[in-house]
Amino acid sequence: MSRILSSMLRSALMGGLLSIFFFLGGCQPFMTRPLESPIPVAKPLPVPVASHEFSFDSAREDVVGMLQVITTNKEDTLSDIARRFNLGYEEIVSANPGVDPWLPGEGTEIVIPTQFVLPDAPRKGIVINLAAMRLFYFPKTKDGEPQKVITHPLGIGRVGWRTPEGVTKISSKVENPAWIPTPSIRKEHAENGDLLPAIVPPGPDNPMGTHVLRLAWPKYAIHGTDKPPSIGLRGSHGCLRMYPEDIVRIYNEVPVGTPVCVVNQPRLLGWRSHELYLQTYPILEDDKRDNNKLFIKKLLNVTRSTPKAKLALRRQTKINPALLKEVIQNPRAIAIPITQPNMTLQTYLDRTGRVQNILPLNATWDGDKSRQLTAAEVLEMADKEP
Repeated sequence: MSRILSSMLRSALMGGLLSIFFFLGGCQPFMTRPLESPIPVAKPLPVPVASHEFSFDSAREDVVGMLQVITTNKEDTLSDIARRFNLGYEEIVSANPGVDPWLPGEGTEIVIPTQFVLPDAPRKGIVINLAAMRLFYFPKTKDGEPQKVITHPLGIGRVGWRTPEGVTKISSKVENPAWIPTPSIRKEHAENGDLLPAIVPPGPDNPMGTHVLRLAWPKYAIHGTDKPPSIGLRGSHGCLRMYPEDIVRIYNEVPVGTPVCVVNQPRLLGWRSHELYLQTYPILEDDKRDNNKLFIKKLLNVTRSTPKAKLALRRQTKINPALLKEVIQNPRAIAIPITQPNMTLQTYLDRTGRVQNILPLNATWDGDKSRQLTAAEVLEMADKEP
């Protein structure tokens, strides 16, 4: 009996050991397999914001919009990107020095200067800043409502045919206009071997586009164009040109009699929150003023003497002299907060939000490129434009 019990005990013991062995053997691969890290999923970039309509507190603020950065696709040109974001040609070229406008290359980061310091002018009706080649329309608002501004890029008068400065008004509105070239324009074209007809009828080749807001200044108007990529260039005989999609909206919103103030301000200062912003544009070739002297006088006044400068934390702000000098010497059409210490232009751009390279929400353009021009045609600056 003892031999039987001993045999049973050995069998049970061996069975237990084998079970433990096989259990451990089966678990060994599970216990030693490294934990797999989840593959990180890149968050999609934000959708870009439209850059043509803003609401703001006019008593406190002078800056609207936001700076954005995109990355180019293979087929992009700066002219395409400009229209997508409701910018003019010179604006986007100034913001991206060293980038080939026609072959920026796939994967190139492009600064989108869709933040604007408002011109130093009454905020009513239409204000046009020739240096920025940009229109600002301030619709009437009811008491207690925030101020609204609608802004679009422009083409302006070329050298020798500069757009006048001063105050005027919208005298009339015309849809589907005919173009009647002035005698001086016809003479200029004839001297270049290009005979213009007395009247160019309405249609897709009419250089005035589809809508015209005539100014009380004789021979000057705000109108569309048959060459959209030339917006943001000095190519007209003094008139102010707009993208086809922009002139339609302005035409519908602006009543006859609206005041129009035309200024030439290449250096703009304005407050947002407790920061003072500076936005600089290249000085127009025929602007003979001492803009440095004018700017220093305005800077001292804006930073210390105006009611806006005395609000809240603005009293304690100090100018970053190195950044101020950099922005003045490099006019890039970018609004920069010059009261941030230890800031450079590059560090500011590095902190700027990256967005998708697509049409912004509520964009004015629908993306139709059917009437796009070649680089040579754009740079010719539309000699036949009025």
